[in-house]
Amino acid sequence: MPDHTPNLELPFIMPAQAQKHVTHNEAIELLDMIVQLALESTGAATPPTSAMEGQAWALGASPSGGWAGQAGKIAAWRGGGWLFVTPREGWMAWVKDDAELQVYTGSAWVTLAGTGA
Repeated sequence: MPDHTPNLELPFIMPAQAQKHVTHNEAIELLDMIVQLALESTGAATPPTSAMEGQAWALGASPSGGWAGQAGKIAAWRGGGWLFVTPREGWMAWVKDDAELQVYTGSAWVTLAGTGA
């Protein structure tokens, strides 16, 4: 049996697993981050000096600082630190700084036709 779901990569609670609440809480945290996704911006390179709980950015090709090594991922400020998730083709997000709905193609975030401001 795999230890994660195939689409959202949510962790399964495994038989005889100790501290099942940790796995459950991790799955809830991921769901809260990616369901009804809203991004501050796409192509982000540098973490903000102060982020609010739940804010998220789609990272560009060469992020730096606390985002170094996380190119192309979504970075969300959760619980006082950065949580990174790799987006999957077909994911959609409201991009706040562009005021439009965008879809992830597998390599880039692009405007979903007819959704711009």
